[in-house]
Amino acid sequence: MDYNYEQTSELEALDSIYCGDMEVLETKPFHKFSIPIKSEGFDDGEGLACTLTFTYTAKYPEELPVIEVDDEENFEDIIDTDEFLEHLQKQGEENLGMVMIFTLVSAGQEWLNEKYDTLKREKEERLLAKIKADEEAEQKRFEGTRVTVETFLVWRKQFELDMGIAAKRERDAKEKSKLTGKELFLRDQTLNESDLKFLEDGDAVKVDESLFQDLDDLDISDEDDEDYVPGRSSDSE
Repeated sequence: MDYNYEQTSELEALDSIYCGDMEVLETKPFHKFSIPIKSEGFDDGEGLACTLTFTYTAKYPEELPVIEVDDEENFEDIIDTDEFLEHLQKQGEENLGMVMIFTLVSAGQEWLNEKYDTLKREKEERLLAKIKADEEAEQKRFEGTRVTVETFLVWRKQFELDMGIAAKRERDAKEKSKLTGKELFLRDQTLNESDLKFLEDGDAVKVDESLFQDLDDLDISDEDDEDYVPGRSSDSE
């Protein structure tokens, strides 16, 4: 095989295909040239792009050319360059014996398209997952914790401990057990209120007037009233 002829013929074909994009970097000892590639949508501000650099070897195309990836800005932060090169080399091995630069460039551009689609889909899924998580957290914040008898009793016990209610009850019980009746009366205002309430309720007591209708029939003289002395009977006179 005339390696020089194969290489020269391929360079002429590539120059016509990638007119204005391909750049010859070196001619000796072997041709070295670069071709930029990009995924769909890159010109609109989305996608991936890089430059593939190829260097012929003495026996190309019966052996692989040297392939390099010149990164665009932030390319390495997004793409695993070693994975990309491994993919291109695998494509080259499948085409040994034939000029393959056009095939490698096409394979590289297709790989970028697929990789960017995957990255875009994963980004959208992460965004949707975050939105869903935020919505669930917001909903849970409004719903609060469902209250059951058990959870309420636990909460009340803890609340009383935090507020010192149980301790206060115990102190009050001990103090009351030591107080006299008078002290309890003076301390517990409800005892006063109970007497007042009794008097207020007394205003509403109804009197049966029929019990006093026969009082006029009783024989009570004025003389008896005058002679009566409390504590002394009539026999003593």
